Order: sequence, then C-alpha cells, then structure tokens
Amino acid sequence: MPKVIFTPNIQRHVACPDAIVPGRTVREALEHVFAGNPRAQSYVLDDQGALRRHMTIFVDGEIIRDRQTLSEPVGETSTIAVFQALSGG
Repeated sequence: MPKVIFTPNIQRHVACPDAIVPGRTVREALEHVFAGNPRAQSYVLDDQGALRRHMTIFVDGEIIRDRQTLSEPVGETSTIAVFQALSGG
C-alpha cells in the first residue's frame, strides 16, 4: 500500500501523521488519509477538491501534473509526499 507523508512545514499548521493507506491513485490514497482528518483535507485541498495553489505533491520523487483530479497512479510501494510550496526571496 502507498505511504503518504506530509512535510514538517505542513505539520506546523495541522497534524498530518504519515500513513500507509490503500489506493490506486493519489486521490484515492488521500481520501483515506483525509477520512479521519478533515482539517488536513481543507488545508491541502480547496473546496472543489483540487490541490491548493501553494501545495505540491510528489509520487516517488516525480511532481504530479493533475492538480484538479489527482488522478496520477500510485503503486503498492509508492511514496506520496505532500509539500507546502514556499515562496519569497
């Protein structure tokens, strides 16, 4: 089953422990994580379920392209890393 991890900068704002969850896509895996953590869901996803502007997700080190439906496939041993993008100079 895929592992979902949240970076420390997200952890400062909302508790998101690492989780190993079922899922064949990024969306399915995140739905399992967020089922028990609606606060994390609203921090990462907007009200349409798309990835928020200042969030980024990597699957096995590759940035996802589908920010709307999160349809990228994940494998049994995949790692889904959720990052809060930082900006500024």
